[in-house]
Amino acid sequence: MSDTGDQADETIETTETAEAAIAEFDFSDLRATFVNCTLKRSPEVSNTQGLVDVSAAIMREHGVEVHEYRAVDHEIATGVYLDMTEHGWERDEWPLIFADIVESDILVVAGPIWLGDNSSVTKQVIERLYAGSAMTNAAGQYIYYGKVGGAIITGNEDGIKHCASNILYSLQHIGYTIPPGADAGWIGEAGPGPSYLDEGSGGPQNEFTRRNTTFMTWNLMHLAAMFKENGGFPVGGNQRVEWDAGVHADAPNPEYR
Repeated sequence: MSDTGDQADETIETTETAEAAIAEFDFSDLRATFVNCTLKRSPEVSNTQGLVDVSAAIMREHGVEVHEYRAVDHEIATGVYLDMTEHGWERDEWPLIFADIVESDILVVAGPIWLGDNSSVTKQVIERLYAGSAMTNAAGQYIYYGKVGGAIITGNEDGIKHCASNILYSLQHIGYTIPPGADAGWIGEAGPGPSYLDEGSGGPQNEFTRRNTTFMTWNLMHLAAMFKENGGFPVGGNQRVEWDAGVHADAPNPEYR
């Protein structure tokens, strides 16, 4: 057999081995929540949802319990408190969504690009997430510690990295851990043109988008599983309850300066 034939056989064997190993991963003890921050209410087609579906399908294939919300379909009040009905709003469905998020190991915030930036709904969701950031978990750490976050972005103009960086910075600031390659997205050519799900857009077939979405999804599951197996984020020097009690974990004492 020629060298070319040998190499082809080796490639097939390697691929089959890798696929078999992937099939064995079981993340059935994990829970994920996707929040789609499209501006379009159901049943209007959301291109962002098209990319969310790709990531969510991979998670479900490996046992993850997946919950999805299209934020604009819910009456989410504006503000930075957990329940805005206590601050002048007649209705606020955010507490129900927040309860799901707190119970989840993975959070993916997904949204479109408008004028090179995140949608107003994306910003509203981030503000409402921030409202819960002072809460603590059973270990006395901030509530989002031990959870992982990612971002999905769609649009037909430049801005994937800018929008994703804003989301991912915000998530880590309030306590989420961000794995490698935690963002994925698709944009068409500059200017008006087809969106991700439009016929002929090439979005669902785009190699770069498919790879990044796959890697993001797997990295979220792997890191969440690591936290799950080890009882959450390591405890030590990062407990709000201890700090409030006077245990300042080697922080410089300004009284001595």
